[in-house]
Amino acid sequence: MELSDFDLSCFSLTGKVALITGGNTGLGQAYSIALAKAGADIFVPSLGADTSDTGAAVTGAGRRYAYLAIDLTGPGAPEAIVAACLAEFGRIDILINNAGICLLDDVEGFDRAKWDPMFALNVTAAFELSHAVIPTMRAQRSGKIVNICSLFSYLGGQWSPAYAASKHAMVGLTKAYCDELAADGIQVNGLAPGYYATAITEATRSNPVTNQRVLDHIPAGRWGEVSDLMGPMIFLCSGASDYVNGQVLVVDGGYLVR
Repeated sequence: MELSDFDLSCFSLTGKVALITGGNTGLGQAYSIALAKAGADIFVPSLGADTSDTGAAVTGAGRRYAYLAIDLTGPGAPEAIVAACLAEFGRIDILINNAGICLLDDVEGFDRAKWDPMFALNVTAAFELSHAVIPTMRAQRSGKIVNICSLFSYLGGQWSPAYAASKHAMVGLTKAYCDELAADGIQVNGLAPGYYATAITEATRSNPVTNQRVLDHIPAGRWGEVSDLMGPMIFLCSGASDYVNGQVLVVDGGYLVR
């Protein structure tokens, strides 16, 4: 391509279909809305009834939205999710493995009863759903898989060894799948959020001591807002990142450098 031929249409997701696990709540909702605003139709599989306003936000952006209530860790779930998305939209261009949980306890109390469900959702469900979309993406000769990693893909972290271990595992899965799928026109990358002002961090932010401890570690001097992740996610899902593969994009205000 000639340099003069470059234009910003490479960031457009018009005509694309994005499958986003847990894409109706928390940071997942921000990913759904961002991709819809960039032109993608959105399919969200998640646990329980969808009581969020995500669908309204997606359709308000002029895109289609479909929801499937399903346990991502249940038998046959990956195949059912892929089949439902294909039945609804006819294609899958983007998979965002976003769904995850974080159970807490001290190191002695953190046993298999907490470890197993976290790995089942945070890692195994992501692996199985990625595996299930490969035939579709290979047939299209294109696709984007984005695994949601974390600062704790690089750190230890107290009170949840399974969270750190599972997020380290997601980096390994990202790199392994990139190595096999790049030749098929499929890019596999990770997005690693830092500390964000969401419901799950409210207790930390409302305590002046713990809030300041986090802020002192962030060169940007503030907690992340969910909107800070929307542009990076669009980039990883668009043609602008076609030569970006096997990378983890950390969006943390500089936390890891301090």
